[in-house]
Amino acid sequence: MEAASCSLQVYQVSLSPIRSSPRLLTSFSRISFSSNYKFNLNSSFRVIRLKKHCSISSRSDIFVTQGASKENGKRIEEDAEEREFDLKSWMHSNGLPPCKVVLKEKPSHNSNHRAIHYVAASEELQAGDTAFSVPNSLVVTLEKVLGNEIVAELLASNKLSELACLALYLMYEKKQGKKSFWYPYIRELDRQRGRGQLAVESPLLWSKSELSYLSGSPVLAEIMVRDEGIKKEYDELDTVWFMAGSLFQQYPYDIPTEAFPFEIFKQAFVAVQSCVVHLQGVSLARRFALVPLGPPLLAYKSTCRAMLTAVDDAVHLVVDRPYKDGEPIVVWCGPQPNSKLLINYGFVDEDNPYDRIVVEAALSTEDPQYQEKRMVAQRNGKLSQQSFHVHVGKEKEAVADMLPYLRLGYLSDPAEMQSVITSQGPVCPVSPCVERAVLDQLLDYFKERLSGYSTTLMEDDALLADQNLNPKKRVATQLVRLEKKILQACLQATVDLINLLPDHSVSPCPAPYAPSLK
Repeated sequence: MEAASCSLQVYQVSLSPIRSSPRLLTSFSRISFSSNYKFNLNSSFRVIRLKKHCSISSRSDIFVTQGASKENGKRIEEDAEEREFDLKSWMHSNGLPPCKVVLKEKPSHNSNHRAIHYVAASEELQAGDTAFSVPNSLVVTLEKVLGNEIVAELLASNKLSELACLALYLMYEKKQGKKSFWYPYIRELDRQRGRGQLAVESPLLWSKSELSYLSGSPVLAEIMVRDEGIKKEYDELDTVWFMAGSLFQQYPYDIPTEAFPFEIFKQAFVAVQSCVVHLQGVSLARRFALVPLGPPLLAYKSTCRAMLTAVDDAVHLVVDRPYKDGEPIVVWCGPQPNSKLLINYGFVDEDNPYDRIVVEAALSTEDPQYQEKRMVAQRNGKLSQQSFHVHVGKEKEAVADMLPYLRLGYLSDPAEMQSVITSQGPVCPVSPCVERAVLDQLLDYFKERLSGYSTTLMEDDALLADQNLNPKKRVATQLVRLEKKILQACLQATVDLINLLPDHSVSPCPAPYAPSLK
């Protein structure tokens, strides 16, 4: 029987830059958090220092879900105040030139919450038109917050992310109430509740029962890591306050960790996370910006190519497609998979061409030939612990990419290993029983991952067909459904390869040092 062959030439997995670690974020939204602490961006509040906790008195608590009676009782007063501090009018009075957009509103997912605003075209637009140009005087950046570009870059390059600094700034500005220059913008961010046009709040603020909607998804582990990162940021807040003379002098209050409990900071951090724009071609102190008329008033779309761009002394939006009068305007959110979109912005894009899952493989360190295999893997562009990115629509290619790595791990004959090491080309001999063992391992791996979810694809479809489905459960179901579809496609690709084997009676080879998959 002819021996099968395997290519050790592994294509380089494309690792597109992702705008979505705790430092890379983009849009401010509705944040609902079940807590005794209430961070309200809608009005000023009093902080009473008492054992590093604060008591907050406020009229409207946008980061804490409220009952309809409490919310409705404030609507008349709030609407009157919004007319007085209308965001777009405030911007025009402070330097915003004439633009081709208008603020409109649509109902909230939750009938107990107020309608949300969004940016729409105020006239017909063509691709290449400038929708608006926000002057830098109306853009919040780290350089502006800290008053010193060197300090801003120092802080952002060390212990604190730009996001933490911006969140702290808004929290202190919040305490100024109507005295703050940014009051109309803060009110608008408050009203949005972190939602945007497509979103619910980030799962970083979901309850344990709500997180169970994501059972089986690796995004749960990502949420835990991100949550730990936010806590570390909080522990370093006093550093930025003392180092930044502008903050120290402008806000003569208690130091941050005494003025704001962690839960308040976390809510503000996650909210800012959903609205920060990552500008290109600017200094480090200006690369992350809060832009009025930007997200969450603009919706994100993975297939859009329009971006907020820093040009001279303003941030421009040039549209990439025609818009009718009154049509919502969308912008690009970067090459992010749906797991990042959900964590950062609270939504999932069904048409996301950048969606992917990750398969972690590792050579056995117990293998007597581990060092030789590690060297061969590195020679072919892989590591001893390798992450394989399985992109949507590219599942067959991803499985084909994994096979050489796994086959290498299964080699046990020293003579065969030596042949691979000295080979002039990326071809190694693989017996039919090894090939069957490799494919069986992949098959079992994909089956196990699919079985880890609490629902099937059919059950997901049935849930999504329910028009009254809880918004958080809907977006979670969308995510796990898309993950399962990728895994199912990988499983089918593996089955197809098994069906191509010349002899199905061959039993898989034993493999005491088979690579691990997780």
